[in-house]
Amino acid sequence: MSDLGNKEIFAKNLQYYMNLNNKTRIDVCRDLEIPYSTFTDWCNANIYPRIDKIELLANYFGIQKSDLVEKKPKVSKGIPILGTVKAGYDWLAEENVTGYITDSDIIKSYEKNISEYFALKVTGDSMFPLLREGDLVIVHKQDDVDNNQTAVILINGEEATVKKVVKTNDGLELHAMNPYYPVKKFTYEDMKNIPVKIIGRVREAKIKGAFE
Repeated sequence: MSDLGNKEIFAKNLQYYMNLNNKTRIDVCRDLEIPYSTFTDWCNANIYPRIDKIELLANYFGIQKSDLVEKKPKVSKGIPILGTVKAGYDWLAEENVTGYITDSDIIKSYEKNISEYFALKVTGDSMFPLLREGDLVIVHKQDDVDNNQTAVILINGEEATVKKVVKTNDGLELHAMNPYYPVKKFTYEDMKNIPVKIIGRVREAKIKGAFE
């Protein structure tokens, strides 16, 4: 059965290529002179665009029309970049992926077990000067790290934070690189009740080898 005319498939593919090219709805509408309300209906799978508009979008993203209208097979596209990481649901689900790291040199380094890795964009300046706003960190999925390693930690189901983990007899401490930010201390009881969970070890960022 053909996927042509399937509004949900088109909307998902359109969002994928917008994320891949770092384009917002406003960007696309401005560049292609498409009414925002019409484009929003496409993105929300309310209506299906005419074939000339599909061709316009395909040319804009440098892809084939079939890339927008056909269901994509589930294959490894690279290391997924997550928009958010929250507790209580599958934070590696496709809808939480905003893009992929596809650099051939990076992929080659991780291809043997690429499914064990994800990436996050750094927000804020708590790890400055080691990490800056917008930097990407590549993270190995694991629920524990060695003392003084940099990790991604999930606190109370909120968005993930990147900090250096220091283990103590009472629990663990989360250290920022920026001295403006105080050390956060958690007992083992805190870790269980809040909760505080390590979800991965940071392996690489723009500064290659910074976490070895």
